[in-house]
Amino acid sequence: MAELSKDLIAASATPLILSILSVEESYGYEIIKKITEISDDKIHWKEGTLYPVLHKMEKSGIINSKWKVAENGRKRKYYQINKRGKKVLDDELDHWRLIFNSLKKLWSEKETVN
Repeated sequence: MAELSKDLIAASATPLILSILSVEESYGYEIIKKITEISDDKIHWKEGTLYPVLHKMEKSGIINSKWKVAENGRKRKYYQINKRGKKVLDDELDHWRLIFNSLKKLWSEKETVN
């Protein structure tokens, strides 16, 4: 499979992150691992991809963060979705379903023609 384009990665970052945070709060490295896991090891984000998105989301008021000390004694910044973020996630889900269903129709029509 070809590598995902930067545009597709950018477009999917917010709904992916919000979906993860809608289950439980998480810190950066854990989010990166979860993305890799749920994509069956096909999507690999680097910190340079994730953290600018998290900072933008925090600045726009759809996630909150707090510092916590982990079991190993290291401080980690944990992110959590808030009420506004849940509304954004609902809107993102609607948008992605529309895109998915539209592509599915187009591709099924293409298969019928071939």
